[in-house]
Amino acid sequence: MRINNTAKLLIAVGISELAGILGTVFTVSAIPNWYSTLTKPAFNPPAWIFGPVWTILYLLMGISLWLVWKSNSKEKSRVIWLFAVQLVLNTVWSPIFFGAQSIGSALAVIVLLWAAIVLTILTFRKISKTAAWLLVPYIAWVSFAFYLNYMLWVLN
Repeated sequence: MRINNTAKLLIAVGISELAGILGTVFTVSAIPNWYSTLTKPAFNPPAWIFGPVWTILYLLMGISLWLVWKSNSKEKSRVIWLFAVQLVLNTVWSPIFFGAQSIGSALAVIVLLWAAIVLTILTFRKISKTAAWLLVPYIAWVSFAFYLNYMLWVLN
């Protein structure tokens, strides 16, 4: 069965957004309870900002994935697997941080996530420069999230 480009776009964005939805399962109850009791670093944004930012980032990730998926590159299967690895790391961060309340373990995951995103950007760039650029806001936000995660670990 051949999937048309519109269906590919919807699937790619849907899979990316689903990763975010799975993460919220662990954050909803943890934010007003456990997370609100933590000592926060300077530059810690208000809790309400994370939802809109991640929704936009998952949308950009989905579009990026779609651009690679619809390409004629012989390498697309391999680089899509790399995208999947970073998406899994992204998805497991929330249950580790919020669910298990393990700031240190989440910090280890975010280091691996950061590296996987960089590799994804570099490999996507070989297929679509636009796909790679669409991931730049994501790596920027994860870099900031690393700072927050690290400082929460230090302060708590």
